[in-house]
Amino acid sequence: MSTYDPKGASGSGAQIVGGGVGEGPGPEIMAAATLDGDKVITADGEHVGKVSDIMLDVRSGRIAYAVLSEGGFLGMGTTLHAIPWTALTLDTAEKCFRVDITAQRIKDDPGFDKDHWPSMADVSWGMRLHEYYNRQPYWSEMPGTTRGAVEPRRDMQGL
Repeated sequence: MSTYDPKGASGSGAQIVGGGVGEGPGPEIMAAATLDGDKVITADGEHVGKVSDIMLDVRSGRIAYAVLSEGGFLGMGTTLHAIPWTALTLDTAEKCFRVDITAQRIKDDPGFDKDHWPSMADVSWGMRLHEYYNRQPYWSEMPGTTRGAVEPRRDMQGL
């Protein structure tokens, strides 16, 4: 198991804590659908919503963001928030995600609604979002690459 690293410096994905291990795959490799609906708990212990989507950067093959669904009823009045994947910690014991910012900070983020998503491929939007969560953009963690221009590893070519 990984240890909790609030700055995400030890890896390029979500951290994992807790002793919860079930049958089958996980927690290191899991189907994204098994994480949909997991609650998100802030640094001050508040349940602020649930993961509604996990967004994949198709070109790099990396998870870019989790989308937090906050408030609303039956999809009405729901505010969505993109959270950088590296800002999350999967707590396997509690079966939730933890984010190391306060609930008020998430509520202060205007977010978006289901009919007006931001352009998540926009680098300036991504930079602002990662800065908000005090994280390095996931695409800058691979030396010598830029977003959308990830080269295959030499030891993996031909597989």
